[in-house]
Amino acid sequence: MILDLDKFIAKEQPVWDELERIVEEKEEGKEKTAMPLERANRFLYLYQRASSDLVRLKTFAGEADTAFYLENLIARAYRQLHMRRKRENTFRPLSWFLVSLPCTFRRHGKAFALSTALFLFGALLGALVLGLDYDQKRNLIPEQFDHLYGDPSERVAKEEAAQFDNFDSRQTFSTYLMTHNTKVAIFTAASGFLWGILTMILLFYNGIIIGVVCFDYLQAGEGVFLTAWLLPHGSFELPAIFMGGQAGLMIGRAVIGWGSDLRMTERFRLIRNDLLTILGGAAVLLIWAGLVESFLSQYHKPDFYPWKIALGLFQLVLLFAFLGYGGKRTPSRAKERKEMLPALSSPSSQGHH
Repeated sequence: MILDLDKFIAKEQPVWDELERIVEEKEEGKEKTAMPLERANRFLYLYQRASSDLVRLKTFAGEADTAFYLENLIARAYRQLHMRRKRENTFRPLSWFLVSLPCTFRRHGKAFALSTALFLFGALLGALVLGLDYDQKRNLIPEQFDHLYGDPSERVAKEEAAQFDNFDSRQTFSTYLMTHNTKVAIFTAASGFLWGILTMILLFYNGIIIGVVCFDYLQAGEGVFLTAWLLPHGSFELPAIFMGGQAGLMIGRAVIGWGSDLRMTERFRLIRNDLLTILGGAAVLLIWAGLVESFLSQYHKPDFYPWKIALGLFQLVLLFAFLGYGGKRTPSRAKERKEMLPALSSPSSQGHH
């Protein structure tokens, strides 16, 4: 039992910091040779002591953040203690994408839900404002989208009559879309450093623009064109932007530190890898969305609309099935994770206090 919690944390913090330094050095591949025996023994001692500290903290209900920090640190140390040297410094893209990305996404699902809700609320408000006062259209759509100022039906007729241009221009356009949309996602995430406020504003504002455009085309009776135009690439592009907002809200929460007794650097250390994973996943989605938007979404032939819509729906279902269920542990892997913490009741793990 911990009699003086603050004194206990102050006493044990140097132990945790030393363990984290060793873990980070191993994760970053700074150790090119096998760890010396003395240092390996020290690593094991620090790991066991931190594990014992975690057990003692669990008896103090008000220290959830510190306990979470220790759980994360012990799990990382466990991986470094038991993983093979060959795999230690190897980035495995397939495992990262198929396992780490969906698991990380679900771990911060509330932030994604809030990001999506802010965007949708903006879209509803944009549609409502345009429905009440159509003359506000030019004020609600930015100048860089001036091609949307005109009558939707006239634009549809023009697009359907136009010839699909050559491969070279499409290749350039897709590259532009990839880089531009990735910058938008990263900027939305980085805006979280302003306590998450700017991230929320960006999501809301972009929602207003989409709401205005959708209402305009639907009111003009061009719903099929609109769906076939936006859905093929939007099924990946919009979730990727929401993931950028998800990362921004995570950053905002870490900056504010609601109910946390950890230092800001420690709060960011806890979410650092998760942020990189989410933004990396968003970038992958935006690469595909850029290709689809350039080579398929801009192909406006009515006979092809059903196929474009079907592809967009398939992509949307596939994406959320992947994010919702991908990377889930099998029973054997769950058992392995359960056994990650050693038998802390043994003398070797309790004899330090």
